[in-house]
Amino acid sequence: MVSGHLQVKKGYYYVVLSYYDSQNKRHIKYIATGLAEKGNKRKAERELARIRSEFVPPKNLKNGELDPEMLFADYLIEWLKIVKSRVKIATYSSYESMVKKPIEPYFRARKIALKDLEARHIQAFYTEKLKEVKANTVIHYHAVIYQALKYAAKTDLIPQNVAMKVDRPKKNDFQPVFLDAKQLADVFKAIKDTKLELPVLTAAFYGLRRGEVVGLKWDAIDFEKNTLTIKRTVTSVIIDGKQVDLEQVSAKTKSSLRTLPLVGQFRDYFLDVQAAQEVNKRVCGNCYNYDYDGYIFVDELGDRIKPGYLTEEFPKCLEKHGLPRMRFHDLRHSCASLLLANGVPLKQIQEWLGHSDFSTTANIYAHLDYTSKLSSAQAMESGIILPTNDRFGSKWEDKNKDDVIAK
Repeated sequence: MVSGHLQVKKGYYYVVLSYYDSQNKRHIKYIATGLAEKGNKRKAERELARIRSEFVPPKNLKNGELDPEMLFADYLIEWLKIVKSRVKIATYSSYESMVKKPIEPYFRARKIALKDLEARHIQAFYTEKLKEVKANTVIHYHAVIYQALKYAAKTDLIPQNVAMKVDRPKKNDFQPVFLDAKQLADVFKAIKDTKLELPVLTAAFYGLRRGEVVGLKWDAIDFEKNTLTIKRTVTSVIIDGKQVDLEQVSAKTKSSLRTLPLVGQFRDYFLDVQAAQEVNKRVCGNCYNYDYDGYIFVDELGDRIKPGYLTEEFPKCLEKHGLPRMRFHDLRHSCASLLLANGVPLKQIQEWLGHSDFSTTANIYAHLDYTSKLSSAQAMESGIILPTNDRFGSKWEDKNKDDVIAK
């Protein structure tokens, strides 16, 4: 039973409801009517009657208990707790950042219950967010909402996943930066004798991802067989509001675990770095940080280079030297474009870059593959008998002459 009365605060009527939960605990809830005290008593009384009749006391849910009547915003927070142990840490970090920043606050402000959530509510969220962020970001929001509602439907909290009815925005066309050999030489000149030098050279030559560069350890290099094995990544993620560097003794996919030739010049580069690290250990003594011992890219005190450092400092360095701004990841794209320019087939580039699917390589780089297009043109030229220039030209000349006479 919900009881209630009117109360005036700062010249306005408020409805004060009183009710008991399942544990026989009394609760008081204040609801603003927006009606000024002067001349609105009867309207306020009608509003009190309406609010009392429509008010449904919230269920006293235990911690972690899910219910169709709970707010969709509350459900998202509980779903995060459930999914945390079922997905990779990096995936959970992505889910958490999107739920807690744009998605949950939006739906909490609108107080929509899980059972009342409709496709139009989600569509309205996408429409509003497209004013602030790019379509690709909204597509990521959609993926999270879809997964959350998929679990709700699976556990019979809702009859269907309404996110399936929502139209996702069209994906943004993104064009990576592809540098040729001369442009890369300018980049190498700009980063010479800086902390960026060897990470940039390694990323550009081997087409490594940022996390693969930071994750390189000495056990990845076999100086006898002259091989470099990509088997570890270091990425920055936010977990429970704190940024941490996540080390994984595995690459992004099975195909990312790859062994590449250690060419002579890079062999010398890494041997010099290894020797310098031994000197730094002796000079620094107890001040040296052995927490990252074994990693290749550490500073003089043994602190491992941070993924964010490469992301932030690389474009700054280029800008400082008057070069066009580009991302660290564009070094990987430039590596692929140079391989294509030198006649390396897309299938071999897929293996070099560690793409799990050939379609990924083809979708990104096929438009650069001029060699294959030239081969196709030559094949068509051999397979089709085309009219000679004289025959084609004479027909055109005859037709042109007839047109002139007609005029």
